[in-house]
Amino acid sequence: MEFRQLRYFLAIVEAGSVSAASRRIHIAQPALTRQMRLLEEELEIKLFERHARGISLTMAGRSLVEYAEELVARHDELKGRLAALGHGMTGRLNLAVTVTHLWMPQVSALLREYRQRYPSVAMEVTPLLSGPQLERLREGTLDAGLLYLDRDDTVEITSMKVRDDKLLLAVPADSHWASNPPQRLSELEHTDFVWAFRHISPEYHDRMTQHFRRLNFHPRVVQYGADNIAILSMVSAGLGITIVPDSACANPMPSVVFLRMEELEQCIMPLHLAWREDNDSPTVANLGGLVREHLET
Repeated sequence: MEFRQLRYFLAIVEAGSVSAASRRIHIAQPALTRQMRLLEEELEIKLFERHARGISLTMAGRSLVEYAEELVARHDELKGRLAALGHGMTGRLNLAVTVTHLWMPQVSALLREYRQRYPSVAMEVTPLLSGPQLERLREGTLDAGLLYLDRDDTVEITSMKVRDDKLLLAVPADSHWASNPPQRLSELEHTDFVWAFRHISPEYHDRMTQHFRRLNFHPRVVQYGADNIAILSMVSAGLGITIVPDSACANPMPSVVFLRMEELEQCIMPLHLAWREDNDSPTVANLGGLVREHLET
């Protein structure tokens, strides 16, 4: 039994005759009659009484109407759901964003537009540092992430560059440096720094360290923080100064002043949208497409 046969059967019931149904659904009357005979043969029961005035439903035919309507409706519903899943209109998207970038207007605009375009997608956004993001992408427990990514880390990972971050100096608002900004990093050699552990963002840490080595600059680290929010909180408390990506300005901290320095702006931090190369989820593909649109505008 085919679904098209059930549709033909219901069309005949609704139209009241084979000829009327033939005109309505644009199927030749002999072909329609043949399909009904095949349906009866498969079910091994008569569905129609045929007489000079036309046809009428048998008891079995009347019983089939209800079941046919339910089966066709469920078939159409399933087909619609699968089509929506296939086009990323429904489903799930588990996205991670670094703590600092979560506050950026560009990221907020991206998330807002994705929700507007795909309101039926269950989107979960998790603040997560670059290192843990990469681990979860490789484990397959994360769909996509906005993170700092190195080319050496791209095994099994597909990515596109979203933006280039630059570095800023962050100092306490009541510090000497706030009123007398340094011009060279060498002036900060004997100043206390608050720093991040390498494992939370290896690419970010290594790029910055290599840049400092080229400048023969060796910060004196006296405190460590779990992420940029914690680090800036310690700067706000006067425990030292730090260096952060310029995206940190999107979430100003009380009693912290951000300073631009030419030597810091020379260190570029590429931010990527990344996902596993074997992840064929339409929701991820739609996110990537939306990011490309934003990059082109």
